Amino acid sequence: MKNLLWLILGIAGGFVIAHQINKTQEGHRFFTEVDAKAREFGAAVADGYHQREAELRNAIDEVLD
Repeated sequence: MKNLLWLILGIAGGFVIAHQINKTQEGHRFFTEVDAKAREFGAAVADGYHQREAELRNAIDEVLD
C-alpha cells in the first residue's frame, strides 16, 4: 500500500512539474515537439499494423482460393 501511495504522489508531482514547465515558452516548445514525435511514431506503428494486416489477409485469401 505504501508503494502505491509513492506511485500516486510521483505521478501527481510529475503532472504538476510538467504543467509548470509548459507555462514557459521553451517548455511549451519542448512539449509540442514531443507531442509531434509521439504522434508520428503512433502513425508509423498504425501504418505498419495495417500493412501487415493486409499482407496476412492476402495470404489467407490465397490459401482459401
